[in-house]
Amino acid sequence: MRALARIAIVIGSIVCIATAVSAQTSQPSIAGVVKDTSGAVLPGVTVEASSQALIEKTRSVVTDGTGQYRIENLRPGQYTVTFTLSGFNTFRREGVELAGAIVATINADLRVGALTETITVSGESPLVDVQSSRKSQTLDNEVIASIPSSRQYFSLTALVPALNIQGQDVGGVTGPVFSVFQAHGGRRNEGQVQVDGLSIGWQGMGVSGYVPEITAAQEVTFTMTGGLGEAATGGPQMNLIPRQGGNRFTGSLFTAYATEGWQSSNLSTQQVQQGLRVAAQMLRIWDVNGTFGGPSRRTSCGFT
Repeated sequence: MRALARIAIVIGSIVCIATAVSAQTSQPSIAGVVKDTSGAVLPGVTVEASSQALIEKTRSVVTDGTGQYRIENLRPGQYTVTFTLSGFNTFRREGVELAGAIVATINADLRVGALTETITVSGESPLVDVQSSRKSQTLDNEVIASIPSSRQYFSLTALVPALNIQGQDVGGVTGPVFSVFQAHGGRRNEGQVQVDGLSIGWQGMGVSGYVPEITAAQEVTFTMTGGLGEAATGGPQMNLIPRQGGNRFTGSLFTAYATEGWQSSNLSTQQVQQGLRVAAQMLRIWDVNGTFGGPSRRTSCGFT
């Protein structure tokens, strides 16, 4: 019994570590190299990434001996990256937009000077990920809210040309059912549905009967190739990034309704003559979906 208990503990630890790695690597990151004006690398530079998308507002790291840094597991949103080192000017890069699983390369060149002097660079965010071999596509919340769908996860897989899906739905007629998908000729169980990097598949499948909350997703990222070591399979991954951060009250409401009077019929005269009297009819479809969230407040008894 003790041996079995030890084996179970080891297996559980491996699963937890693998899950943690998957959750971290499925988020966007910022990386780069810091140098001085002569081209020499600068170790010990404090690099801060600040954004309203982070609950803690700011996350910081220090460059290593080769002047490189990497800030991982960030939330999608707009960031300001600040580089500070004693004896050098402060360098700030604004308007860095992160989405999907991109690794944004932000390099900096620091000049000798006082810390009170700040060099601010504003420009477009890097659109090309030169540090990862991933091939992905991201749908933000505005796109998800605009498309006419039943807001099931399989209604989003139909928007990605690289995916081969099974179990399509129109207008939510089939209800919350699971739909497998694959890419590049892979097996039908290779497509993985994830929520914030955590797989919700079951029984060897990448999907299950669980219905993820599409309405509460800040964005949905499809990784077709290049999942690297954190991927459980070599197939595509669909990752739903839920909204969080931003200490303000926000909410949304989605409703859908249809009856048989809104349905057309393609029953032809030839079919009637062959004995088909009535085509498939819809009785009623309705859905009410609301979300609401806000900041937490520390009290003497905990959080509310």
